[in-house]
Amino acid sequence: MVNPVAGLGGRVGLKGSDGAEVQQRARTLGARPAATSRTELMLRQFALLATHSTLLTAAGPMGADAARAAGLDATVVHRPTGPGTTAADTRAAVRALVEAGAGLLLFCGGDGTARDVLDALGSLGPLGPEPGPPVLGIPAGVKMHSAVFAVHPRAAAEVAAAWVGGGVRLASAEVVDRDEAALREGRVSARLHGWLTVPVLPARVQQRKTGSSAADPEALGGIAAEVAERVGPGGLLALGPGGTTHAVATALGAADACLTGVDVLRLQPGGGARVVIRDARADQLLALPAAPWIALSPIGGQGFLLGRGNQQFTPELLRATGRERLLVLATEAKLAALAGRPLLLDTGDPELDDALSGHVRVITGRHASAVYRLTA
Repeated sequence: MVNPVAGLGGRVGLKGSDGAEVQQRARTLGARPAATSRTELMLRQFALLATHSTLLTAAGPMGADAARAAGLDATVVHRPTGPGTTAADTRAAVRALVEAGAGLLLFCGGDGTARDVLDALGSLGPLGPEPGPPVLGIPAGVKMHSAVFAVHPRAAAEVAAAWVGGGVRLASAEVVDRDEAALREGRVSARLHGWLTVPVLPARVQQRKTGSSAADPEALGGIAAEVAERVGPGGLLALGPGGTTHAVATALGAADACLTGVDVLRLQPGGGARVVIRDARADQLLALPAAPWIALSPIGGQGFLLGRGNQQFTPELLRATGRERLLVLATEAKLAALAGRPLLLDTGDPELDDALSGHVRVITGRHASAVYRLTA
């Protein structure tokens, strides 16, 4: 089941894609849907790994288009009455797939879509939620803090193929969603909505996002000083969203930077920095007069560096800036909380993900760093 508009607001800095008004605004700003292509990527990989399976889907952009693009035969068990872009469309498609006998429910979307799947499965039983099929999300949204998603469309194929083969462990996973309106105002507000049963393969299904504990101001000040030295006076610095990067911006003298968006700072010759673009869109980053340095910090608990909430950093921009201008920032405590799990990539371009994979030097303080694995 594909949510055709999942992730539409990512590159244009809208913090999500929930609601017809936001979707229309995203299109006006030049956003293009990507859910079908990400589902196609998953299905192509799945076809290489699992040869004995039956594919059920919904018509058109809710699944059949992706199956056709991947060269697979699929049985259409649901035809939406509308464009297939509403929460009601998602819930109706999920119910139809379950009633048709789906043994594993794959959905492509983000946290909002996961909530709709949860609502649909929870309403199947007359006395309340009943055990439904296991569920796995193909990541295509903006936020995706829930623990029901594979780390990458190709990883979703690996998990699905392993489930078809049998013997995959099932576990309950949290469905969490954030208030998009609050995010657009620079506030973070999240709520647990329930749990779904998910097939689990180590390192292929993402962890839930966790909040960061209070960071050491001295360490963050050291990271900021190191970043300033790397970028140099007059240089442009594009800072990803998050508490760590916002603290670095504040230490550089740019306290008006956006906590939940991407900001472009120019470092000043006499020290410090000023915000030149606040809450930037992808097209604004591509139009900068010079290639910026990009500073990112992994999401707490999950380890995602690219592809979750920072889709403004497009493959086009990342190729233009080059790996040498990618600065990864994290305190030692934040890295330790990952318990050895790698930093993760999901740029939307599998070739770029592979090219960026390897080991990266993480700035942890002034003249301090750690080498850490980065992978898709």
